[in-house]
Amino acid sequence: MEKKITVQLTKAEEQIMQILWSLGEGTVQDIREKLDDPKPARTTISTVLTILENKGFAAHNSVGRINNYIPVISKELYSKSQLLGLLKNYFNNSFSTMASFFAKESNYTVEELDQLIQNTKNELNKEQKEK
Repeated sequence: MEKKITVQLTKAEEQIMQILWSLGEGTVQDIREKLDDPKPARTTISTVLTILENKGFAAHNSVGRINNYIPVISKELYSKSQLLGLLKNYFNNSFSTMASFFAKESNYTVEELDQLIQNTKNELNKEQKEK
């Protein structure tokens, strides 16, 4: 059974998680190095990581006085949760309404939409064969 995410991340928390997902694991210093200037203080990053641990998104292993953080929630699971929330809260659970909105906003051509549909069919067929 897939874990359901019921917690929303703040912008700062999501920024730290994006870095943690890209690293796979890392220390406060590793994460700080990936942030744009001006970089937040180490204590700020540490505080955000503690919040992420309390929310169940990250965990750490201690090596001496250094904490090595790892993601507990996958980026894919979080992305899926965010997308489904967007679909529910802004498009009344209508995928076609959401797809139409993004197609109009992105000025896709008919050919690009046809290619998108074909790519989606191919992915769905691939997933069905793997099951």
